[in-house]
Amino acid sequence: MSDVPIGYKQTEVGVIPEDWEIKHLGAFCEISAGRDLVKEEFADEPDHRHKFPIYSNSVKGEGLYGYSKSCQYGPDKITVTARGDIGHALYRSTSFCAIGRLLVLSSAHSCDLRFVTEFINHYVDFAIESTGVPQLTAPQISAYTVALPPTKAEQVAIAEALSDADAFIESLEQLLAKKRQLKQGAMQELLTGNKRLPGFNVEWEVKRVGELGEVVTGGTPATEVKEHWGEEYPWITPTDVSSQRDMFTSERGLTPKGLSTIRALPADSLLVTCIASIGKNAILKTEGGCNQQINAIILDGNNSAEFLYYLFEVSKQYLLANAGKTATSIISKATFRDLTFTVPYLDEQTAIAAILSDMDTEITALEDKLAKARHLKQGMMQELLTGRIRLV
Repeated sequence: MSDVPIGYKQTEVGVIPEDWEIKHLGAFCEISAGRDLVKEEFADEPDHRHKFPIYSNSVKGEGLYGYSKSCQYGPDKITVTARGDIGHALYRSTSFCAIGRLLVLSSAHSCDLRFVTEFINHYVDFAIESTGVPQLTAPQISAYTVALPPTKAEQVAIAEALSDADAFIESLEQLLAKKRQLKQGAMQELLTGNKRLPGFNVEWEVKRVGELGEVVTGGTPATEVKEHWGEEYPWITPTDVSSQRDMFTSERGLTPKGLSTIRALPADSLLVTCIASIGKNAILKTEGGCNQQINAIILDGNNSAEFLYYLFEVSKQYLLANAGKTATSIISKATFRDLTFTVPYLDEQTAIAAILSDMDTEITALEDKLAKARHLKQGMMQELLTGRIRLV
């Protein structure tokens, strides 16, 4: 029994509706290579009304602005990167100039080039054999095929649906960038005391790290002893520490026996990487341990782990400046213990950390929403570019 549904057909690009066509790009597109920029035309044109963005192997971005009759193209074109990281297509809705390393596709046929752009990026696999830098030529790209819906109206409907998804993703990306920037500004203001929260006016104190709690260097249980390794307790290494603040698990864990061979850390210990990748930090939210590339601070109860996490986040350059100048950068336990920071009392630390935590929560929610939007766009492309869902 055939797996192809009724009304569909198997083709070289997969299963598509019976009324869709498989066409070579060269059959309906005029393909040309980006041309050389004539310096005299670029330099001598004074009229800014005739300036166009200039692209050279550009996937995204605004391009440089200039003027050149020799490499000018009108709107409704596709550019495809043709050297190095080849095969990235971008639809150009306005006039532009293309120089070197780009192929330009145009079409007078009844097809929507926005749809073609999406299909190229999602389904065309450019496998170019090259002994040097990968290159894509006009004759080569003309032989690749795309699946086209029978009417331009259907192509437009698909392209506009995907464009709407792109616009939503872009709006989330811009909002996320703004939220991250606002958080960075808040950290700079709040963690330095430049901006004080209402109700707090007690002077901040300069304290050594060793005065904030006990500084402990991690260790590694004997790796050949199988009984040391399990899943009961996290064992944090620098590779486990990323942008996540609170850590409950690790790639590799310890048994109670394994933890007993190194210094056990209580929950809410602050972890700071002090060898090689200096300045990464996190809060261990459960009992566990860390390896010797991490210095942990077992806080004394008078300081907030969350506040100190954010304080170390904005102090990475300070940590790097105090690293030993050896083949591998390192901050010794003694040096780390003597580093100084200006900090408020616990109640103000807690209030500042709460504000920054709320901002982190909002950023995480946006990151999740953006990830879902990107996943949805991928699903839409799978369905719409193969005709599994018909919009017309």
